[in-house]
Amino acid sequence: MNRRHFLSTARVVATALTVGGLSACSSFYYDDRPGAVWFPTNLIEANHRAVDALLAQAPLDAQHPIMVGTLVNVDRVTESSRLGRIFSEQIAGRMVQRGLRVVELKLRDSVALQREQGELLLSREVREVSQSHDAQAVVVGTYAASATALYISLKLVTPAGNAVVAAHDYSLPMEDNVRVLLANGALRY
Repeated sequence: MNRRHFLSTARVVATALTVGGLSACSSFYYDDRPGAVWFPTNLIEANHRAVDALLAQAPLDAQHPIMVGTLVNVDRVTESSRLGRIFSEQIAGRMVQRGLRVVELKLRDSVALQREQGELLLSREVREVSQSHDAQAVVVGTYAASATALYISLKLVTPAGNAVVAAHDYSLPMEDNVRVLLANGALRY
């Protein structure tokens, strides 16, 4: 075998391995067949990236507090779940990590909370609650589940006129962790 033929064959083999490897990665991460092997999505990282995207659009003043409401089901805005509550906690935590002051609503008397329901901030409540806490902005959000994905929409809203100053949409694969968080602890407000 001459050197030129050997190099040509080696390139073909390398290309085939690369293409095969990429298609294997594709099915590894995106295969939705029962029993498929995959790594679960890191929900914390996804929510942290979402906060970073919001803050890139509308830098906030670290001297004035912000508030984070519980994410709610887009079809029933008076309903959330463990998923909505934990996502809100992760979003608030990331804002603190980024140097912002976050009002912890669970510790405030002026927000009516029922046990294990979270802090629901509907648009009609944003101005009143945020003004009582001198908040410069409020993070509100919704989620919707499909058979294969969870879609999340976050908005950064100013109390004056409920103006949206930043928005970020993202999706996550509908995997077992997401299904469990949606199914367990669904509560109505």
